[in-house]
Amino acid sequence: MPALPSEAGPAGRAVGLAARLRVYLLYCLPQHLLSVLMYSATRIRVRAVKDWQIRWVIRRYAVEMDLALEPDPAAYPHFNAFFTRALRPGARPLAEGGQNLVSPADGVVSAAGDIVDGQLFQAKGKHFSLTDLLAGNAAHAAMFADGKYATIYLSPRDYHRVHIPLDGRLQAMAYVPGRLFSVNDATTRLVPGLFARNERVITIFDTPAGPMAVLLVGAIFVGSIETVWAGRITPPYRRRVHAWRYDIPGEEVFLKRGTEMGRFNMGSTVIVLLPKDSVAWSPELQAGRTVNAGQAMGQLVSPPAAAPPRIRS
Repeated sequence: MPALPSEAGPAGRAVGLAARLRVYLLYCLPQHLLSVLMYSATRIRVRAVKDWQIRWVIRRYAVEMDLALEPDPAAYPHFNAFFTRALRPGARPLAEGGQNLVSPADGVVSAAGDIVDGQLFQAKGKHFSLTDLLAGNAAHAAMFADGKYATIYLSPRDYHRVHIPLDGRLQAMAYVPGRLFSVNDATTRLVPGLFARNERVITIFDTPAGPMAVLLVGAIFVGSIETVWAGRITPPYRRRVHAWRYDIPGEEVFLKRGTEMGRFNMGSTVIVLLPKDSVAWSPELQAGRTVNAGQAMGQLVSPPAAAPPRIRS
């Protein structure tokens, strides 16, 4: 019997009328325009403005500044520098043992389990297509058929740098245009196919577990998604899928487990995909559970029997 994701935690609560109205309003809003404006607003360097922005978020979301490499809110040149702040050494210890697959980010587990019949669990009563999530790329989807997935939501209070869960050699990356719905609890339960509709950056790695995909999913007010090897991917917002290949000589990118691979501006979601029989999720990896970057989410079952298939864009 395939392991099904837990529905414990936030998914058990009813969505109230006010939350429903906010979600439906998102369909009407100019999502990309608002995100462009937010991108500019979060880079204002006027001291009075940026200090107010930073202190408001610290108070509103109880941000733990004692974990930051720079704990003084006034020291940040603008809000985005604060939002993508580094943590002090040791704040997020890496789980020992190379067989441990670690969380790519601080956040809350939305779902984790098996990919069943090409579908991933989104919320109670809602699933979405693996192929749609991977922008219709059937070859990529085949690598993760009947595989494993974990979805982690980053709130505004969280550390917003994303780290690679396993040692990995980058094979391909794609920018996928889409909507910019919020990715909170209410939208996850009300917007069909949310993660396959939103803008996202897909990265594919070769790892000790075989192929692994790490997806950075955008949301409204996420003014920028970037990677350490390519810099800023968005904005600008493109109308078509844009792909890059790294499986050619001179383009190699190798990252050690727990190394930073990218970052968000504002809150969003990270999805990790792995092949069938590659990893056993930790029993604690339940919906609604808080995780930190570097924390063990599961263990590798065994090395792949054969070399992973060559990635084709």
